[in-house]
Amino acid sequence: MTVRPKSHAIQTSRLARRGALYLAILVVAILVLFPVYWMVVTSIRPTKETISYPPHLFPHALQWSAYRDLFQTVPIARWLRNTLIVSTGVTVIVVVLSICGAYALSDFRWRGRASFGFALLIAQMLPEALLVTPIFIVFRHLGLTNTLHGLVLTDAAFIIPLGIWILKGFLDTIPREIREAALVDGCTPLSVLWQIIIPLSLPALVAVSVIAFFDGWNEYLFASTFITTSDLRPATVGIASFIGELATPVELVFAATVIFTIPPIVFYFFMQRYLISGLTGGAVKG
Repeated sequence: MTVRPKSHAIQTSRLARRGALYLAILVVAILVLFPVYWMVVTSIRPTKETISYPPHLFPHALQWSAYRDLFQTVPIARWLRNTLIVSTGVTVIVVVLSICGAYALSDFRWRGRASFGFALLIAQMLPEALLVTPIFIVFRHLGLTNTLHGLVLTDAAFIIPLGIWILKGFLDTIPREIREAALVDGCTPLSVLWQIIIPLSLPALVAVSVIAFFDGWNEYLFASTFITTSDLRPATVGIASFIGELATPVELVFAATVIFTIPPIVFYFFMQRYLISGLTGGAVKG
């Protein structure tokens, strides 16, 4: 007779905890997604509703003229193309150089290896804003200002140290016996890298590529300093140019922001599973 009430109480307690957990998740999801909702709503509501106070949570009318005007009056497609070029170039360079650097740190023993790894760590501590002026001076003498490949090289230089450390942590989990067996079978160190290390490190490579892609996609600081031609602007600088001293087309800004955020969101959801496994794969050494 005493078992049933106790079992019922335990079940009720579990349901209460589960309900509280789901409620907390719902609240966090609302807080996270509300800015996205507000961005979309602001891009499709009339101007009089946008500037009204207090603001309406739900739009009373919908209009899509901001998106039409965006493609008719603003070179948003060209800006997105420039952003895609920069982010793709950064991703390719970072992945290639990071896997080479991580392989050298993880697999070989050479003088200065520890100092090289420490130098990479120190490089991550330098803020980008501190290096804008010296990099601009160097790029001006090299003819790399007002070019997209200058942005690619700059962004890649800041992400490569992080990529090397992420990949090194993952490579350290690969048993050395596998690499030594391949060397005994006649493989060269380069063959071991191409045929064994890279296939086994695919989740970590995807994680590094996602980080590099997002860094290139969100490029603003160096682009606003190095790029002076409107046709070479990435989307971040182009959207920022909407802000004026006397007026700012709010609906146009938010419409451009919605379009700008769609590609990385789709890319992230496509790579999410590999990103999580890659970031956590080097955390525990096997």
